[in-house]
Amino acid sequence: MKAVVLLSGGLDSTTVLAIARSEGYECHTLTFDYGQRHRIELERARVVSSRLGAVRHVAVRLDLSAFGGSALTDDIAVPKDGVGVGIPVTYVPARNTVFLSVALGWAEVLGAQDIFIGVNALDYSGYPDCRPEFIAAFEQMANLATKAGVEGKRFRVRTPLIEMTKAQIIRTGQELGVDYALTSSCYDPASDGTPCGVCDSCRLRAKGFAEAGLVDPLGR
Repeated sequence: MKAVVLLSGGLDSTTVLAIARSEGYECHTLTFDYGQRHRIELERARVVSSRLGAVRHVAVRLDLSAFGGSALTDDIAVPKDGVGVGIPVTYVPARNTVFLSVALGWAEVLGAQDIFIGVNALDYSGYPDCRPEFIAAFEQMANLATKAGVEGKRFRVRTPLIEMTKAQIIRTGQELGVDYALTSSCYDPASDGTPCGVCDSCRLRAKGFAEAGLVDPLGR
């Protein structure tokens, strides 16, 4: 079995890659250089892909900073005053729609019917493109818009983390032997990759490790 796995180099996507590998998939990992300020994740994704035995890792340059509109791709401060309600300014417009569309194209070329993505609808930052409704709609579209789908080779968008808490995700990764020291979650790391410890992503990561009763190897 072949699968395309969207891999950012963060905690969630790394766990998803480990899950896909544990299910016997031949994994092809896909990372996007989309003009994000937290560019250390590109190197982390490459390392994680190698360590977890992906068949091939591809990093696609797709510069969403040309549009801006997000604290991750524009000259907008990353919030550091706690996880709020509503859709935060770190939301990148239509990012998962764009990423999944590219993954779908590669999957069709590979003859893979499964695309894995680490979206989560519980301990997350409120992004609309992490919800089950979005995933179901994209999967339906994928099977209408492709030669493979029309010919009956149905695509599945796999979201093994979607109903897990961050603590459950971390415990699952630990059981699968994931080394979370290889990952990067921070939205606004220092130049050497040190996490800020106070952005939404850092706070959610810290909460997950604390609730799992484990120590974050990155020390935050």
